[in-house]
Amino acid sequence: MFDLLIRGGTVVTPYGTHPLDVALAAGRVAALLEPGTPAEANVTLDVHGKHILPGAIDIHFHVRAPAYPERGTVASETRAAAAGGVTTVFEMPISKPCCATPAVVRSRRELFGREAYVNFALYGAPGTLQEDDVRGMVDEGVVGFKIFMTEAPKGRADEFVGLCLPDEGGQYEALRLVAKTGKVLVVHAESDELLNHFSALVKRTGRNDPATHGESRPPVVEAVAIAKLLSMNQAARAKVHIAHVSSAAAAETLRLYQGSGMDVSGETCPHYLLFTEEDLARVGSYAKINPPLRQKGDRDALWEALRDGTLMAVATDHSPFTQAEKERAKTDIWAAPPGAPGVEELLLGMLDAVHKGRLTLEQAVALVSTNGAQRFGLYPRKGAVLPGSDADLVIVDLAAETTIRKETLQTEARLCDLLYDGLTFKAKVDTTLVGGKVVFDQGVIVGRAGDGQFVRAHEPKEVVS
Repeated sequence: MFDLLIRGGTVVTPYGTHPLDVALAAGRVAALLEPGTPAEANVTLDVHGKHILPGAIDIHFHVRAPAYPERGTVASETRAAAAGGVTTVFEMPISKPCCATPAVVRSRRELFGREAYVNFALYGAPGTLQEDDVRGMVDEGVVGFKIFMTEAPKGRADEFVGLCLPDEGGQYEALRLVAKTGKVLVVHAESDELLNHFSALVKRTGRNDPATHGESRPPVVEAVAIAKLLSMNQAARAKVHIAHVSSAAAAETLRLYQGSGMDVSGETCPHYLLFTEEDLARVGSYAKINPPLRQKGDRDALWEALRDGTLMAVATDHSPFTQAEKERAKTDIWAAPPGAPGVEELLLGMLDAVHKGRLTLEQAVALVSTNGAQRFGLYPRKGAVLPGSDADLVIVDLAAETTIRKETLQTEARLCDLLYDGLTFKAKVDTTLVGGKVVFDQGVIVGRAGDGQFVRAHEPKEVVS
């Protein structure tokens, strides 16, 4: 007797896409059955004509709660994840205080454990450069570490203590310390010196229009940071993952170092794949994101980097702010907080790319689920539909359409989602299951706070003495 039997669907597995029935028990996939195989279950779900995928894993996600609840809470933003077919989020360490010590990791784990509607993993910030802090966060179960190569934003220093390392010495020490743990170090790669240089040049003009954002952070800022970091890593030998690659120059730099045999991966985000600097001009402060939206040639290069494996994941960098914060800066792009929501559009965007012929369905699943699980030590428990895998699943209708209406989104930052508002995707998320439990169904959140579970990666061996 199974807990739940999903009949009639087409399942994307690591070994191909096949018509299969999926049996669930005790929160896991108990069996994959040939269609119509006799079986009994407490509940049977008929999904004929639909596809069953491993739940998306968003490896780059921000909440910042419990600070700034007006921007979003763990509950509101993980409800948004569930609505988008995302069953696990990797929460970045920006918080008040920054998630840079074992004690803060414990505190955030407890908060998410009470409020999360989907599963969650936590990153730590190694920038205190204290080995006891780094090792202690590993013991507390962090999935990886994160640093910025830039200074902390003005007025938000407490959220970034231990996270921002603009100097090369600090960056090298972070690489060295994280290398000893065997965990992955995720890096926001922008050169602080070049960023300050270009920002000063633009500010001298007195301009504050949206275009100045991209002009102050041109692609060379990103490419130089990646080259510098990975050159240092030839000595440190950490596992490095470059966050939110936005430009052709950055992708090509990453490709060069991957060719040297270094253990380095990269991701991009849906907004870099779907939008350009013209959209920044269109919606202004609502599309201010770091790194900035780029040109059409950069967008095309990122799609190619996904197809050739230079970039192994698509993640959202979901970062909610309030409409008031974005509106206050509408006529002064320098004053706008950087970030935008996007977790509800991640899977839809990649499935729409399948419809448009940019990706195969199997590639899309790998980019939003399987590859991230493998890179961060969760596979095959996560990121796959296999017997024994966690029953984190999403049922999608590839023949239906979804038009984004910002007012109906789950994120607290819904009114800031002007980039996607009105966009139609050829796909629809019907049902999201977390640990075998339905948490989202036919447009309605049916799960509860606390349904999400803390996710620990496989414990890596120490690799550097």
